[in-house]
Amino acid sequence: MSRRRSAFTLIELLVVIAILAILITLMVPAVQKVREAANRIQCLNNLKQIGLGLHNFHGVHNAFPPSGWTTAWPGNPAGKSVGWRPLILPYLEQGNLNRLYDFNVNWWESPNPIAAGFAVDTFQCPSVPARPSVMSALAQSPRPAMLFPVPIAPTDYEAIMGVNPASIDPLFYNNLNRFSVMHRDSRTRMTDILDGTSTTIMVVECAGRPLVYRQGTAYPSLANNQGIGWADSEGPFSLNGANADGSLEGCGPANGCTFAMNKKNDNEPYSFHPGGGNFLFADGRAQFIRESISLTTFAALCTRAANEVANAEQ
Repeated sequence: MSRRRSAFTLIELLVVIAILAILITLMVPAVQKVREAANRIQCLNNLKQIGLGLHNFHGVHNAFPPSGWTTAWPGNPAGKSVGWRPLILPYLEQGNLNRLYDFNVNWWESPNPIAAGFAVDTFQCPSVPARPSVMSALAQSPRPAMLFPVPIAPTDYEAIMGVNPASIDPLFYNNLNRFSVMHRDSRTRMTDILDGTSTTIMVVECAGRPLVYRQGTAYPSLANNQGIGWADSEGPFSLNGANADGSLEGCGPANGCTFAMNKKNDNEPYSFHPGGGNFLFADGRAQFIRESISLTTFAALCTRAANEVANAEQ
């Protein structure tokens, strides 16, 4: 008797392949959502660690570090240009890196560019795409143009210095009430945060720099001389507001600059989390805020003593 050999037909194979393709298509977005959820939580944890570092610095020096120092102070006795991130290295379990960094010279002077090449995981958000190595930088006063001996390690978190009155509301904001907790050469104490520590943002996501992004698209042809790495003291900025496509900032609400975040990453809050971004408040709390928040409400969260009534849930 002849024995017939069983096997799949071509049509059956094609059906199985089609089903597998459909299943994979359905699974990929789900996997990406799970991965992004984990990344967002890690990003929040990074900000919480940064908050602990800032509060520990305050406990030692009775003031939060400024966004960047250019003058002598107990936390910066040499009066050199130094940013806020190097100042909190001892409180982020980065004692060895802190010892490598020399606070007697500016951050771009030897040996600090070597120290700046060491990546600090706490300063990087895992949602950010890979970026090219930074081996040079355009001049940004007082720093000259630079060629670095090693690639400069990036940061995705930046101090918000306050708001730009002309861009937000020049009739309400001025040089007395426009500032947040950390600004140039500031010496802000906890008791100086009159609007409340739970409603005052200290650190924002400003991810992907120094590569310039506009609404999720990178523009390598656009130069950016600020926020080039975690040691950079010239990266902090004040809130301006951007227009819908991210081509303009600070043009005012009447001209369409009404968006608080995620339109452009050079000198505006920006994250790679869908629908919003993570922010660190002065009480040490890290919170996700939706990008639909109004510019005026977000501006109120970026000042420490302007007497506005606002909260992050708005």
